[in-house]
Amino acid sequence: MIVSTRRARRTLTMVAVAAISTGSLAACGANDTGGDDGDTASGGGKKIALLLPESQTTRYESFDRPLFEAKVTDLCADCEVVYFNADQDEAKQQQQVETAITDEVDVMVLDPVNGASATSLVTSAQDAGIPVIAYDRFIEGADYYMSFDNQTVGELQAQALVDALGDTGGIFMLNGAPTDPNAAQFKAGAHSVIDASGLTILAEFDNPDWSPGNAQSFVTDQLSSFDPSEIAGVYAANDGQAGGVIAALTGAGVTTVPPVTGQDAELAAIQRIVSGEQYMTVYKPYPIEAETAAEVAVAVANGDDVGTVGETEVTDFEGVDSFIFDPIVVTQDNVGDTVVADGLYAVEDICTDEYADACTAAGLG
Repeated sequence: MIVSTRRARRTLTMVAVAAISTGSLAACGANDTGGDDGDTASGGGKKIALLLPESQTTRYESFDRPLFEAKVTDLCADCEVVYFNADQDEAKQQQQVETAITDEVDVMVLDPVNGASATSLVTSAQDAGIPVIAYDRFIEGADYYMSFDNQTVGELQAQALVDALGDTGGIFMLNGAPTDPNAAQFKAGAHSVIDASGLTILAEFDNPDWSPGNAQSFVTDQLSSFDPSEIAGVYAANDGQAGGVIAALTGAGVTTVPPVTGQDAELAAIQRIVSGEQYMTVYKPYPIEAETAAEVAVAVANGDDVGTVGETEVTDFEGVDSFIFDPIVVTQDNVGDTVVADGLYAVEDICTDEYADACTAAGLG
């Protein structure tokens, strides 16, 4: 898979991934006789904590976790991944961080429920001598950060909507959770395009937990104030919300759904795009993010220098050494050239019986 990456904003001393991988493998090999408890003092492998924020967004359990774990195993056969999911509960994530600290993990990969308050979690880990990699969502003070260009995500979504609508009409705007720092960047990027266009925002909603159910309820409520004919399109910040929006509209008897944006390239969203129900999604190639996180985590756990990983260069984001990746727009025209070509989904995954005719029309049959 070939993925373009943003160039570094500052010059750093780079170390080739081969050096990281070789050093990591060598260090792990020295501990091959260790036990299953990850106790390096008795010869076991390193412990790497992976803490994800929620499971309503399908990417975390379906892609991020298995990709991360597989890459760690590939690099370091006796390293142990200690996994936690906070289920969108800040207090639960705090307890999980404390558990990881007590468990004396060697490095923590943390995707926070609340990016702002997670600074204290980073401090607690670092005070215990545990480096922290902020995963997908930025945390001030983290040792490393990796994510996609979130401002660009919002811009791409909004520009696709503007292009689809011809720069005119009224829209609903459904953003992500206010506690999610990425959501603020998506929203800012989207507003920068929408506010400069001829589109009118009829109603806007910051979804407190990203849930499709909240999105569906919001649109259903708004349909008591706006006739469906007034809704030219919908900005939905992710695919889950897009699904809720489409369910609300079709449930209200709308037969031709207006253009609806999305993000995450969920399988259901790709099927909706192929069938014409959803206009677009933003594909963030999960392998490059999850595998880079795994490579950096193994390197850090083994005390190796971290420079370049693959073709991605270290850059500075708000004072934190970061790996920033580029998102990709997916529409009906390029499903085969993006998520299928990258191996995210096979054609047979997308083209079930329900979508067979649509797939044929889209050139996927």
